[in-house]
Amino acid sequence: MRVWLGLARSLVIYNNPLRTFPLRRFYRRLLSPGDLVFDVGAHVGTRARAMRAAGARVVAVEPQAPFSTFLRHSLPRDVTLVEAALGPQETVAEMAVSSLHPTVSSLQPGFADAAAKAPGFGHVRWDRRQQVRVTTLDRLIARHGRPAYVKIDVEGFELAVLSGLSRPVPLLSVEYLPALPDQTHQVIDRLMALGPYRFNPVQGEDGSFLWQDWRDAGVTREWLRSLSPQARSGDLYARLTES
Repeated sequence: MRVWLGLARSLVIYNNPLRTFPLRRFYRRLLSPGDLVFDVGAHVGTRARAMRAAGARVVAVEPQAPFSTFLRHSLPRDVTLVEAALGPQETVAEMAVSSLHPTVSSLQPGFADAAAKAPGFGHVRWDRRQQVRVTTLDRLIARHGRPAYVKIDVEGFELAVLSGLSRPVPLLSVEYLPALPDQTHQVIDRLMALGPYRFNPVQGEDGSFLWQDWRDAGVTREWLRSLSPQARSGDLYARLTES
C-alpha cells in the first residue's frame, strides 16, 4: 500500500500543470524537433512528455517499480522505455527505496545515510530494497544513437551514470543538491574529463536558466560553494563548447 501511495503522491506533485507548463516551454526553447534525448531517471514521465511535446525523440530510462510499470502503460508509443538503471557497467544492483517519497530512491551506496542528515530530508525513510538491472550510457548510445541531450536525475548516482559514458555528448543536465555539494563537484570533474563543457543552472522547476551566459567550471564551483544547504535544489546544465 505504501508503494502505491508513493506513486499517487508523485503523480499529484509532478503532473501538476504548475510544473509541466514551465517545463514544456523551457524544452521548446532548448531542443529542436527531431532531437534524440535520453531521460535518465524518468520517474512518472513528466520530463519525457515535456521533451516529446517539444518534438524530441525520447528514450526514457526508469528501473524503479511501480514507476516503470506505470510508464510502460502510460507513455506515448513513440517514447522508448528502458526498464533499467544506468551505471559504470552492466550488472544487477540494489536500490534503496523510499516507498512514500520514491523520487529520492537511490543506487548510490551511502546516499540514504548522507541525505537523512541533510536539510529537507528529515521526513524521508528508506524502508525497502529493490534489485534492478543496470546498463550503461555507452550501450544506450550504441543501440539508439548519440543524443543531443541527456537529462540525469538519479539521486546521487549521477557520477556512476557518467562513468558509463566514454565520449562527450552535446548537452547534459544533472540534479544538484546544495546540501550535498561534493557530489556535484565530482560530476563536474567527470564532465571536464570528457570534454570542454560550460555550465548554467536552473533552480527548482523555474523553467529558465539562472545565468544569461554559460560559465566555466571554476565559476560554477564557486557558485555551488556559495549556496546555503537549505537552498533549493535544481539542475546543472553542461554544454559542450565544441558543439
